[in-house]
Amino acid sequence: MSTTDPRHYDVILSPVITEKSTNASEFNKVVFKVRLDATKPQIKDAVEKLFDVKVKGVNTIVRKGKVKAFKGVIGTQSNTKRAVVTLEEGHRIDVTTGL
Repeated sequence: MSTTDPRHYDVILSPVITEKSTNASEFNKVVFKVRLDATKPQIKDAVEKLFDVKVKGVNTIVRKGKVKAFKGVIGTQSNTKRAVVTLEEGHRIDVTTGL
C-alpha cells in the first residue's frame, strides 16, 4: 500500500451501509460519508490512496438536515454529504472490514 497523508482520513468519515448502497456495490460503486467541505478531487485522491484502488468517478450528494421532534422538543439534524465513488473494472472495496 502506498504512503498515505493523514489528511485523507479527515476527508472520508465513514462508509454508508444501507440497502441502497449495498445494491450499488454490484455496479462497482461505494458510498462514503464525507466532510461537507470536501471536493471531488480530494475524495478521489483519498479513496485511491487509502484503499489502493483506481477511481473512475465521484458523485456527491448533500442531504439537508431535517427538523425532528423528540418528546416534544424540536431539534435539527445536521447537514451531511455523501460521495458515491465509482471504481474501475477489477477493483473492489470491502467496506465491512476495517481500514
